[in-house]
Amino acid sequence: MKINVEVECTPEEARRAMGLPDLAPVHERYVSMMVDAIDKQASPEAFQQMLQSWSPMGDAGMGLWRAMFDAGSKTAK
Repeated sequence: MKINVEVECTPEEARRAMGLPDLAPVHERYVSMMVDAIDKQASPEAFQQMLQSWSPMGDAGMGLWRAMFDAGSKTAK
């Protein structure tokens, strides 16, 4: 037997239903810091280094996300 359940909700509603914290203020701060860095016309290398330092676990974290998306795309086919 196979049962499919579809839930239609906004990302905000899903976050609240799962009890996740509201990170909107953190996201807004992150974006404003990126915009400030771009406005100051920093070098591309400095901008890349800044983004890597802000990302959790740097390149390893990005590799983990990439692996999860790759695995998810293979199972979806």
